Amino acid sequence: MDDYVYAIEPRLAVGEFVDVLRRSTLAERRPVDDRPRMQGMIDHASIVATARTKDGLLVGVSRAVSDFHYCTYLSDLAVDEAHQGHGIGRELIRRTHDAGGRHTSLILIAAPKAKSYYPHIGMQPHDSCWIVRGTGPARS
Repeated sequence: MDDYVYAIEPRLAVGEFVDVLRRSTLAERRPVDDRPRMQGMIDHASIVATARTKDGLLVGVSRAVSDFHYCTYLSDLAVDEAHQGHGIGRELIRRTHDAGGRHTSLILIAAPKAKSYYPHIGMQPHDSCWIVRGTGPARS
């Protein structure tokens, strides 16, 4: 963990965000080719936590929406595949929860490839989540 620099970066550059999503495979489930939508995802996030190498390369990002009183929804957790297994995801989750408030419930929907990861770090499954998927273009 000492090999990485962690920060809260609310103004993360959209190009860096998209790049780390691609290197993590999360880009498969995000609109990475829609630059204005990706920018909006950063601009309207409550919390953007990052992990960088000592030379500044973004290797992990956590993006969350929080009311800071009851719940913090962790909508993106992405770690560059070349840097996985070093505790980056766990640390980003911890920092995101700290920023949202430890008194809030931290909630996420796991990517299919990551379902086995979350119990490994102490998160509990929840069996009653429902979703209505977006159907139209993003707001401007």
